[in-house]
Amino acid sequence: MDATTAPHRIPPQMPQYGEANHVFELMQNMLEQLLIHQPKDPIPFMIDHLQRDNDYVPKIIILGPPASGKTTIAMWLAKHLSTNLLSVESLIAKEYSPLAADARMHYQKFKMVPNMLLIRLMQERLKEEDCIRRGWILDGIPETREQALTIQTLGISPRHVIALSAPDTVLIERNLGKRIDPQTGEIYHTTFDWPPESEIQNRLMMPSGISEGETARKLLEHHRNIVRILPSYPKILKVINADQPCVDVFYQALTYVRTSHRSNAPFTPRVLLCGPVGSGKSLQAALLAQKYGLINVCCGQLLKEAVADKSKYGEMIQPFFEKEIAVPDNIVMKVLKQRLDQQDCVERGWVLHGFPRDLDQAHVMDSLGYKPNRVFFLNVPLDSVIERLTLRRTDPVTGERYHLMYKPPPTMEVQARLLQNPKESEEQIKLKMDLFYRNSAELEQFYGEAITLNGDQDPYTVFEYIESGIINPLPKKVP
Repeated sequence: MDATTAPHRIPPQMPQYGEANHVFELMQNMLEQLLIHQPKDPIPFMIDHLQRDNDYVPKIIILGPPASGKTTIAMWLAKHLSTNLLSVESLIAKEYSPLAADARMHYQKFKMVPNMLLIRLMQERLKEEDCIRRGWILDGIPETREQALTIQTLGISPRHVIALSAPDTVLIERNLGKRIDPQTGEIYHTTFDWPPESEIQNRLMMPSGISEGETARKLLEHHRNIVRILPSYPKILKVINADQPCVDVFYQALTYVRTSHRSNAPFTPRVLLCGPVGSGKSLQAALLAQKYGLINVCCGQLLKEAVADKSKYGEMIQPFFEKEIAVPDNIVMKVLKQRLDQQDCVERGWVLHGFPRDLDQAHVMDSLGYKPNRVFFLNVPLDSVIERLTLRRTDPVTGERYHLMYKPPPTMEVQARLLQNPKESEEQIKLKMDLFYRNSAELEQFYGEAITLNGDQDPYTVFEYIESGIINPLPKKVP
């Protein structure tokens, strides 16, 4: 490569700035809007788009058969997310709209709204300022594949699609129990939501169109359409079982719409693994390094290598090793900085463990620009750590390492000569565990987006959780 046309070495600040400020996603969203709307003058359009700052407002579609609870879930989500709820009923009820007036007349005659009229109504509503600023939820729209394709062609793109599903027998039973209060319009149910007031009970009426035959006909129509609609949203679809309490369905839906989908943005993992001694940090770091080509940076190992290489930092570290006391933070940070600044760490990313151990070390690391973009805390109870570490043994003849429970020695002769590391006594382990958990609360608070995992399970299960936390965007906090 010609050094005059492109740099050989990318400064680490460049990708860090791009990731921190979501530059790739910003440009991708702007390009999408340009191609969809095709403005005559792109520059004012882009400025207006950036000033709106609405790339991450809710854009949700909720689909489901009759009596699945989709309208209830849509209403709860709209209230919780402070967004706009759009349904066929609300669109045709809009005042001061010639399109809505036409739709009402058509609905009164034929009990349906033509596809193009419904979509024009939706376009008109989505262009209003509150939908642009606060987003929207479509309740039961699109109803057909033709509507879905037309909506996509017009550039109306949801970020999340939820499809509710339940057995037909359950849905028919739900529908037959519905009752409506003619005064307030409130919907009740003879089994699940019966009003306590006798006055309300006496005036409840059965809504029209909910007989078993009518419900079965609507379900058949829904099944015929939904199998053709869902393939239009392969990467943003979540199917939720609606045959469970409505609150459970709502929280599953809320959790899903609060997640971000995987981005195509270039991403260099900078992973920090925190956990007490014996929590499995070294194994998880090795698995990540092997699968994703990250540089495995063990702070303790770096210090040992510096001493072995007799480097200038190694000579500074040697006296502390000989006295078996902690190496000062400023020396540790110099060794760590030297390693993290190497080009393989900058280009491929790293997985760090063994540092920082307390808040002061975290602040120093952060001030020098070494900011992990994924932080995991591995929690393991004391009993499990003691079992893992106190039963470790080493064969002084062969150097082979054993575990009296998980990897016992092959013969009694080998077992008789095994030695235990004095640092792995129960007293030493308890001291280290106590020190870690005294500092971990402050560290977790400092790394606000850290993910806490149960490290007391199969290591490959733990690895799957860590892997998921790296390849997927960080979830937004659900209140």
